[in-house]
Amino acid sequence: MKVGIVGAGVGGLTAAYDLVRAGAEVTIFESADHVGGLSAGFKIPRWDWSVEQYYHHWFASDSHLLGLIEELGWSQRVLFPRPITAVYYDGQFYALDSALAVVRFPGIPFHDRVRLGIVIAYLRYIAHWQPLEGFTADSWMRRWVGERAYKALWEPLLVGKFGTHFRDVNMAWMWARFKARTPRLGTFEGGFQAFMDDLADHVRAEGVEIRMRTPMRRIEPRSEGGLRLTFDGGEMIVDQCLATTSPGQLAKLASNLPSEYLDRLIAMKSMGAVVIVMALKHQLSEGGVYWHNLPKDAGFPFLSLVEHTNFISREFFGDDYIVYCGDYLDPDHEYFSLSKEELLERFLPTLPRINPRFNPDWVRDTWLFRTAYAQPVPPVNHSKAIPDIKTPIPGLWFASMSQVYPWDRGTNYAVEIARRTARQMLLEG
Repeated sequence: MKVGIVGAGVGGLTAAYDLVRAGAEVTIFESADHVGGLSAGFKIPRWDWSVEQYYHHWFASDSHLLGLIEELGWSQRVLFPRPITAVYYDGQFYALDSALAVVRFPGIPFHDRVRLGIVIAYLRYIAHWQPLEGFTADSWMRRWVGERAYKALWEPLLVGKFGTHFRDVNMAWMWARFKARTPRLGTFEGGFQAFMDDLADHVRAEGVEIRMRTPMRRIEPRSEGGLRLTFDGGEMIVDQCLATTSPGQLAKLASNLPSEYLDRLIAMKSMGAVVIVMALKHQLSEGGVYWHNLPKDAGFPFLSLVEHTNFISREFFGDDYIVYCGDYLDPDHEYFSLSKEELLERFLPTLPRINPRFNPDWVRDTWLFRTAYAQPVPPVNHSKAIPDIKTPIPGLWFASMSQVYPWDRGTNYAVEIARRTARQMLLEG
């Protein structure tokens, strides 16, 4: 069976790993000059490890990803520190890295903390997601945790993550955060790019061809069977094709899909991401906080401030202190058109609120990364709208982070959906 895969992210590489070991002839087409997709990193000469373009970590509960790593014999290269996560409230940051910390949060009166603790326990250990997707997270959380707890903790999270769409997001998405996430966060020795490069090298050794700098232009069925893939530099006839792109990109690549399936692809909403990475001369969060959640209504110009070197030692980064300033935004937001210098003018004045001693002289280097497809927006009853992984075109399959619902996007669920799709491709091949 001859298979083409569009995208050399973790999903595409994982599917290739399973397919080639089952005897398929696999070619991956990647438009970038590196593997990794949204998990990719970058490295400068003074660093021993790479830094992710968009902040990433694994959870201790990421069984699909960690299971793949165990199969590959790399488990000893996975690190699991327990960094500090904090939320901003009334001018201060409070650690918020466990259910107990949430219950103790001073922005919520005592009796509401008890109520909140009960709700968290219900969502984590008792509730199922299917009934919850009929409610918005905004309405459900307001009702059950109370207005004060919701306003202090959960509304800022939803607004920061989904902007003007925050009232559309269904409660199953919120349930998944309580159900699957852990305070212990993991990474790979050398950074995520090291993991992606090693996975790519492994599948190449198994016989997979990875064509870098080769954007796919068109996927179309042939009357005599199979699919014609048209890409920069040529075309290829395959028996099956797996697209791991965004829904919108697949709609462009395979525009002859039936209108009902195309409409589903086009209707899938998602937020983009804008991230500035900074290498600083001094530690920004002297309390050792890794992740700062920043509410927009408190005047912060971005959602998250993540001090990577409060998670992974700066000794791997030439003693630089690595800090991310990141936000999820609609793809037409002005941050997607502003230059790095213009964004720094917006972002840097915020940093003294993290550390009053900060001044711009601390900044050694900066990098800007942007993507229009970063965070799917799941509305009420979203499960009924998700495009199936098996498209109506025979032999064409689709596996993206927009389909891992009710779980949130991430490498763990990219691995799960890729392996599930590969199994189906083999059954039908």
